Amino acid sequence: MHSRTEILEAVSRFLDVLDELREKCPWDRKQTNDSLRPNTIEEVFELSDALVADDTQNICKELGDVFLHIAFYSKIAQEKGLFDLKDVCDRLCDKLIYRHPHVFGTAKAETAGEVCKNWEQLKMSEKDGNKSILSGVPAAMPSLIKAYRMQEKVANVGFDWERREDVWAKVHEEIDELQAEMDKGDKANSEKEFGDFLFSIVNAGRLYDINPDNALELTNKKFRNRFNYVEEHSIKQGRNLKEMSLAEMDALWNEAKKEERDN
Repeated sequence: MHSRTEILEAVSRFLDVLDELREKCPWDRKQTNDSLRPNTIEEVFELSDALVADDTQNICKELGDVFLHIAFYSKIAQEKGLFDLKDVCDRLCDKLIYRHPHVFGTAKAETAGEVCKNWEQLKMSEKDGNKSILSGVPAAMPSLIKAYRMQEKVANVGFDWERREDVWAKVHEEIDELQAEMDKGDKANSEKEFGDFLFSIVNAGRLYDINPDNALELTNKKFRNRFNYVEEHSIKQGRNLKEMSLAEMDALWNEAKKEERDN
């Protein structure tokens, strides 16, 4: 691994390269916050893919891409006389020190749960902090992750089940209400109840320390691999999926499951 000096030299080199690009490259020169934002979202999702795959080489690559965007936004702000990368780092350090009084002060926090509760309370007391418990949850955040974060935040101030197993009664209540609306054919109410059911399942995952987004992504990956197997082996048989019966596709699906277990 590299020394702190080598790391700082690499960061300095990167900032020099970014300055050069901003000055001399037609594409880099024309970029704005608005034009970069869609690319930033894409880069974060690409990093997420690399993290899920535990792909070390791509994690390193995608972290660089995300870092580029952080520095680029700071560079744009610097050109406008608003702030620069030093301000970004200083504000981040100040926030981390303030929100970790158990490390940099005299407060006590023996568990990760206590740290989270202190974190939320400190955010509320900051001069430019969140005005309410849920105001820090971005409106544009994907719905599944948003539900999890909202539940986490309110739990940190005590709005939570007394016993985690009590959540299952709520899950069963919500699925019964969902089924009732679906049986009636009420599309609008079915959609509402479906959302309530999903929210309760997310809550159950949180209480049992399972991140629902990570869990669903594992299932997505498993489904993709199995269906790819079905598709590939149907082609090997000279068959078209649309011409195959469900039983025939199920047979290939079960082969894919068996191959997973054997490997």
